[in-house]
Amino acid sequence: MTDVELALKKGKDSLKSAMATIQGTFSYEDTAYHLPISYALTGIAVHDRTASLDVFSRTQDNSLVASEIILAKKTAQDGKKVLPYTGFIADTVIRKLGYSLVDGSILGLALIVGTPQSDGTAAAICRELQEKYMLTFLAGPVVPSLSSAGVKLGLDYRLIPLGSDALHGVHFVDIIARVAMMFGGVTPGDMHRLLTYAAERAKAIVIALPGLSEEEIALVDGMRVLGFPILTLGEYSGGAWITATPEDIVRTGMELKGIRVTVTAIPIPMGCSPAFEGKSIRKEEMYVEFGGGRSPAFELLRMKNAGEIKDGQVTVIGPEIDSMTEGSANPLAIIIEVAGKTMKKDYEPVLERRIHNFVNYGEGSWHVAQRDLIWVRLSKEAVAKGVKIEHIGKLLASKFRMDFPQLLDAVSVTLITDGEKVLAARKEAERVYEERDARIRGMRDNDVNTYYSCTLCQTFAPNHVCVITPERPALCGAISWLDGKIAYEMSPAGANQPIEKGPVINARNGEFEGVNRFVKKASHGEVDRCSLYSVMEYPMTCCGCFECIALMLPEVNGIMIVNREFKGLTPSGMSFSTLAGTIGGGAQTPGFAGISKGYILSDRFLQGDGGIGRLVWMPAQLKEELKPRLVKILADRNMPDLFDKIADETSAATIEDLMVYLNTVQHPALKMKPLV
Repeated sequence: MTDVELALKKGKDSLKSAMATIQGTFSYEDTAYHLPISYALTGIAVHDRTASLDVFSRTQDNSLVASEIILAKKTAQDGKKVLPYTGFIADTVIRKLGYSLVDGSILGLALIVGTPQSDGTAAAICRELQEKYMLTFLAGPVVPSLSSAGVKLGLDYRLIPLGSDALHGVHFVDIIARVAMMFGGVTPGDMHRLLTYAAERAKAIVIALPGLSEEEIALVDGMRVLGFPILTLGEYSGGAWITATPEDIVRTGMELKGIRVTVTAIPIPMGCSPAFEGKSIRKEEMYVEFGGGRSPAFELLRMKNAGEIKDGQVTVIGPEIDSMTEGSANPLAIIIEVAGKTMKKDYEPVLERRIHNFVNYGEGSWHVAQRDLIWVRLSKEAVAKGVKIEHIGKLLASKFRMDFPQLLDAVSVTLITDGEKVLAARKEAERVYEERDARIRGMRDNDVNTYYSCTLCQTFAPNHVCVITPERPALCGAISWLDGKIAYEMSPAGANQPIEKGPVINARNGEFEGVNRFVKKASHGEVDRCSLYSVMEYPMTCCGCFECIALMLPEVNGIMIVNREFKGLTPSGMSFSTLAGTIGGGAQTPGFAGISKGYILSDRFLQGDGGIGRLVWMPAQLKEELKPRLVKILADRNMPDLFDKIADETSAATIEDLMVYLNTVQHPALKMKPLV
């Protein structure tokens, strides 16, 4: 028996012995999936000893199940999480990651467990994973090793420290299990489908460093059943684990899972990767900032003829970073000129929005908002490494050429930091913004014969089809009808395809023959009919990336909306996570629908069910966010008092409270045609 095989046997025996001692009750907060691995494999909600032993027996003493149960019990006993460790990750966080998992900014997942041979070795492996668009989870002594090497950890850096020992690596598996149930349509208890989904769709690898205990070896080896290759630097021999060197371990793992990425280094003194996109630079961390209400700033991307620009040219007009006072706010204009044989003027705003992503790719640069509302910061750490304004220009020029090689033949960037010249240039930018807005302002669904699909989320939800119209953005809120149109022109074989509406079946509900035909084909025959404006009859399927959930409340004859940021229970008695678990994964669930925030403001908002007059409850935070636009829309529709009649958690926490409140304010939904 080899070393790994012997350790594996002892580890499984040890886990089995530990299972026999499980007592009491235990659970995780902020999830609708109980103990997710156990629930996904068996459909049993584990919260006590009896259910634990039942699941353990049904899964033939599975080491993943045992590790999950043991850790859940230990977590319940220990109480609060200890920083910097995340412990169990909430459903809402995983759903926020959903779009990144399908839009190409995250290509795969990695788990690193154990004790690195040196701080530098671990840091180099993690940096390569960041640069190659991998989302990496960490468990055990590798976490303090990385901290000692000065590596920044956290979701914002796509290096997530799960726990202080390798046993916490089981959270890596419970995330995969929840992704399968949230996005992949895997039914709890369908073990075969779960294992198939994990092997075929979860692009995941595991790197096992030295120092693992026998129980931890059993846990890691158990992940092979999910199709995850286990890679090691050579400390473990004789099993099915794959030996590699520190220099090729990441490449080897990615090749085994078919993850392909070409990364070209940008010659600037800071890292550049989507791994840094979610970071923030707090006031005390910044060296200098631009815009954000403290100084004039804007961004603009314009198309030019090929002979008018020089590819790769970066020009700074005004003071450079070394002439700016630490902590100061300075003016900034980011002007990008592009040329290409297939470039079109309509593509300008779509490409312009990528400025936000690309600036945030810099390890030390930060960007918020768009157009003339931008807010940009550079960190003290980045400036200390030599980062200047010029390098932001080089980053932008390089990324546009890398990401759009078929579209762009030349890119040049001008950065203006002279205040008077920024103000002068902003006048032209404002003229362009208005010109663009005029092209789409007032566009209605009836004005076009073609809608657009989005099937990006089929990476994880194979049967989900999002139908995007001028008056109904994608569920994630990230793609408008115009974005879909332009994306199709830029990539005809991509995820955004034209949908000819065809003859009307039900105008009020928004059901069309052409849409039904497309949805049936694109959903692999799973969905026959789709209503674009109704939550009650044939609603659109849901993936898991939706910004909000709309659901009917029969007790009050109305529609409730809850956004993913809301953590409490809704009047339905369910949290966002519980509701999302009910309708996600490509399901079509009458009475429930995933929607974007923008759709709430649309004239077509649940038109088939009575429209905005049905809206009876939404969280206070969402209500306040939408207030300026929603108040105006309601006034335009001769319903100026409806905003105050919409309840939130402060006025109605339960369905009973809501019934009283709506009667008190005489909400119009109470007198509308019954929903059911």
